[in-house]
Amino acid sequence: MPEILITHPRLIPPGPHYQILRDGGFDVRLPPPDVDPMRVEVLADLIGSAEAVITGVEPFNRQIIEGAKSLRVVARCGVGYDSVDVDACDDTNIVVITTPGTNHHAVAEHALAMMLALSRGFPARDLMVRESRPWKKPPLPRFAGSTVGIVGLGRIGKALAERLISLQVEVIAFEPFPDAAFAEQYNVEYTTLEDLLSRSDFISLHLPVTAETEGLINQQTLGKMKSSAMLINTARGGLIAEQDLIAALTSGEIAAAGLDVMRSEPPQADDPLLQQENILLSPHAAGVDQQAHHDSIVMVAETLVALHQGRWPKECIVNLAGVTDWKWKV
Repeated sequence: MPEILITHPRLIPPGPHYQILRDGGFDVRLPPPDVDPMRVEVLADLIGSAEAVITGVEPFNRQIIEGAKSLRVVARCGVGYDSVDVDACDDTNIVVITTPGTNHHAVAEHALAMMLALSRGFPARDLMVRESRPWKKPPLPRFAGSTVGIVGLGRIGKALAERLISLQVEVIAFEPFPDAAFAEQYNVEYTTLEDLLSRSDFISLHLPVTAETEGLINQQTLGKMKSSAMLINTARGGLIAEQDLIAALTSGEIAAAGLDVMRSEPPQADDPLLQQENILLSPHAAGVDQQAHHDSIVMVAETLVALHQGRWPKECIVNLAGVTDWKWKV
């Protein structure tokens, strides 16, 4: 009976995935409650003889992957997989799977919530009341009538654009692979990144981290934004050079930021991001609502069963391009 390890606390049973895996012939193993699989040395020891791992953002680097001699599949509940060394998985014939199409509505709603919160002066106004400061209530710009720039109009960016059309804003987008029909239907204007940065009142990031997008938001690109601009990142922390962002927020070069993702998660207690009253933070939770959670854990379990049965659910597989003869058992 093949062994599956579940490392992410949010994915620990109960849940429908557990029964799907058991019915599919898997032995499901859980980590002890007092261990931290985010630590490389702990994760390496945990994997042991597991043939598949269902993971969150645990660090599956080359050291982990090459040391896991029985491992055949790394399964991510979600669409991002930058915590997995995909090249190392290619080299060792390990399949990397994700759960596409399960959380785009959740992320879009979270990004919109952050925009609206920042536009109404949060978190600073919340702190003003909680800390018994004098109440200062300068009038703020109305969200309706603003320009929202979406950087990356894929599945999540489109879900955000669909929600924005009812809020009387202008939506512009930068997208390397534009969908003309979608843009026409929802009145979205495609433009260059530079133009988007200079025109937008709100900028929402929805790109993966690649060699081209790493540190996309930096001193240079921040300098192209309006001083009143507000930046939202529900994608990946690596898109932003955080020291440059802190400098821009401190100096007033831009007005505010909403971050669901950071380079170091969770941040250390002395992280400067935590000291900024014009940054609204959340704990990498944008993609997690009840429906998204249910759909992703079901999909990841069903995909693992399909692989074990000899099927190839290519829509969920992000690596091993061109491979046609992969088998669960080597």
